[in-house]
Amino acid sequence: MGVGVQVEQLNAWFGATQALYDIAMQIPANHATAIIGPSGCGKSTFIRCLNRMHETVRDARLEGRVRIGAMEVYGNGTSAVEVRRRVGMVFQKPNPFPTMSIYDNVAAGLKLNGFHNRRVLDEVVERSLHMAALWDEVKDVLKKQSGASLSGGQQQRLCIARALAVQPEVMLMDEPASALDPISTSKIEELIFQLKEQYTIVIVTHNMQQAARVAEYTGFFLMGKLIEFDKTEKIFTNPSDKRTEDYITGRFG
Repeated sequence: MGVGVQVEQLNAWFGATQALYDIAMQIPANHATAIIGPSGCGKSTFIRCLNRMHETVRDARLEGRVRIGAMEVYGNGTSAVEVRRRVGMVFQKPNPFPTMSIYDNVAAGLKLNGFHNRRVLDEVVERSLHMAALWDEVKDVLKKQSGASLSGGQQQRLCIARALAVQPEVMLMDEPASALDPISTSKIEELIFQLKEQYTIVIVTHNMQQAARVAEYTGFFLMGKLIEFDKTEKIFTNPSDKRTEDYITGRFG
């Protein structure tokens, strides 16, 4: 089952440039939460801070507190590997490992964590592909085709299956459908509805209609600050902040 995410006074810098300012948010378990806002407002930076992905950027640093359930993400003794196992991530552009088969793409994280039992791997790969709504499309070519041979929408679902294979509690999605056609986008959105029964979903999206369709909660970011966080219905029908209203009505962004 998914767990809640609590963020307190989160500040992030890249070199001398501050990117996030005093972000505080409680993301509920087993719901989808959308992060919206104009380009460059800090959405992607924020979700990368939730699983310490920002640490892959030189000179990045962070202050504040993030808790995933009872785990202190930035606590002493908590490793980035442990955090990323519990917090999966899917990026805007599908990134299957091109030299690996479909099967090995899904099993990659498990193998890195020391799982090599073939029967267990077979079961997890099949289960993960079922959960990603991809099994029926690839079951006959699992070990014959590379992940890169699939269509864009299939590659993105493969990446979701790869993230699910290590059984995370939280799934971060950074504009997972922005590069996909409408049919593939619909499949990703249907998948989000199914996954939030077992996982906590945080999705960055520029598509406000998509946020309204898939998310129960929405946070609006502007210039590195969280302007408003509330139930999605309220954000889109009766926002508390004029800047939120201006953005969702198309006055800027």
